[in-house]
Parts: sequence; structure tokens; C-alpha cells
Amino acid sequence: MRHVYSCPLRWADMDAFGHVNNVVFLRYLEEARIDFMFRLAPGDGSPSFSGGSVVARHEIDYVRPLVHRHEPVTIESWVTRITAASLTIEYEIKDPAGPDGKETVYVRASTVVVPYDLEAGRPRRISAEEKAFLQQYTDDADGGSDGAQRSEAVAA
Repeated sequence: MRHVYSCPLRWADMDAFGHVNNVVFLRYLEEARIDFMFRLAPGDGSPSFSGGSVVARHEIDYVRPLVHRHEPVTIESWVTRITAASLTIEYEIKDPAGPDGKETVYVRASTVVVPYDLEAGRPRRISAEEKAFLQQYTDDADGGSDGAQRSEAVAA
């Protein structure tokens, strides 16, 4: 399953060349990731993901320019790897399929997130409850050849 976030474009997001600036895409990913992580927190007083998290790594591939418009872009997020103390979230920033059945992908990216204990000032392990929620968002729908490897990494 993938998390879907509708991200509005802002006039200030454009650069001098008339398209969304490359740095702004990291802000879009942050918005989607925060929305995603807060939806994973189960509520009812559970401490899951309440202690914070930090970004350890970003990778981003710019596929095509995104020109400012009034319609939001869609950001799909899913988990591709879970270890004892980190998770990897992958994203696609895109427009849904049009009448021709094709999607328009602007960015493909990934982020390594580390749960963090703010009081202790150090990384912490992912709890069993957090892992169970994250596993709901694993997805091999991209058709990549590493799908089996991703499933093994999540199961580990």
C-alpha cells in the first residue's frame, strides 16, 4: 500500500527558469513524509513515532521539470526497507494517469529516516508496534527487479 499526499504548488516555488526549483522538491518530500509518519502513529496514547525522527540520507532523481500551475501534484510514499533502527521511504512526485493511461513522473526519491529519542539525544530502535504499521506501507508495485530483496529486507 502507498500513502498518497496531494501537494499544492506555490508561486514562490518557481525559479528563474519558470519551473519548480530543485530544492523545493525536498520540501515537498518533507510535507509528504510528515503526513505519512503522523498517519502511522496509532493514537490512543501510543508513543509510536512521538519521540521524533531525523533524516540520515536523501536521494533524488529529477525526471522532468514541473511548471507552476494551480493543480496540486500527487506524492506517493511507501516503505522499501526496515532495519532495527532505520527505515527507507521511497517517493514519486507525479500527476495521475491521464486519458492516455500514462502518469507523468517529475521526481523519484528516497529518504532514510532514523527514529530519534529527543530526551536522550540519540537514535533509537524501531518498536514492534512501529514496524507493524510500517509494514502496511511496503510496496513492490514499481516492478523493479529488487522487489524480492525489498520483501526480505522488510521481513528481517
